[in-house]
Amino acid sequence: MAVEIETHLSPHALLVALKATEKLLGREQTARYGPRTIDLDILLYGTRVIQTRLLSIPHQKMSDRAFVLIPLAEIAPGVSHPKLNKTILELMRALPANHEIVRLYEHHI
Repeated sequence: MAVEIETHLSPHALLVALKATEKLLGREQTARYGPRTIDLDILLYGTRVIQTRLLSIPHQKMSDRAFVLIPLAEIAPGVSHPKLNKTILELMRALPANHEIVRLYEHHI
């Protein structure tokens, strides 16, 4: 699932808020790439590029992940990746065809 929000929080403050939300939802600190109860990530923050020890925006692996790009393309197809200069829709269409996405629900506005 991808969501777009509007916030007055800085990227780092937003990260702190997301980590607190994960904890409230029962996420425990486990292996870095292991299974998780919940995983909230900042994929993009406007056109900003941020690279610190704790925060990478845009998310480093988002352009390679169908489970990120497909839902993101549903809400922001024309948004440009600030480092790759391609739209989310272009990145999604460039994915290999061997991905499988399970749609949990269908919602039409």
